[in-house]
Amino acid sequence: MRTFDLSPLMRSTVGFDHLNRLLDSALTSDGASAYPPYNIEKLSEDDYRVTMAVAGFSPEELTITVQEGTLILAGKAQDDNSEREFLHRGIAKRAFERRFELADTIQVGDASFENGLLQVELRRVIPEHKKPRNIEIRSGDARIKTIESNAA
Repeated sequence: MRTFDLSPLMRSTVGFDHLNRLLDSALTSDGASAYPPYNIEKLSEDDYRVTMAVAGFSPEELTITVQEGTLILAGKAQDDNSEREFLHRGIAKRAFERRFELADTIQVGDASFENGLLQVELRRVIPEHKKPRNIEIRSGDARIKTIESNAA
């Protein structure tokens, strides 16, 4: 396996610790599990939705947590005390934890559960101080801005 040394990049940056963690986790992941399957949709310029197929789970067995810019979707099945005998068990109901790194401007909205699909709404909210704004150019001499036109 090839390894990358990111220390030269990190020596010349300040405040990008989250980027370092993100790159490190992406480069060291050993083929993360595909369970449970999920979709990430872009609904509009600022709206997104994460949809996760969680067949067999009830809403009480699922948790959604936002911690330090990370959305964590987890599921832990409750013990099934019934004496059922399966001839084939194809619906996986094993515990899982799926993490999504969120940009600083992404806020987690509502979550819903319907027909075995967990949906989490996300919205990009840009604070006023980060939005582009026009800056007025002032001059020390107000006469500089005055334009006179004389007929030639």
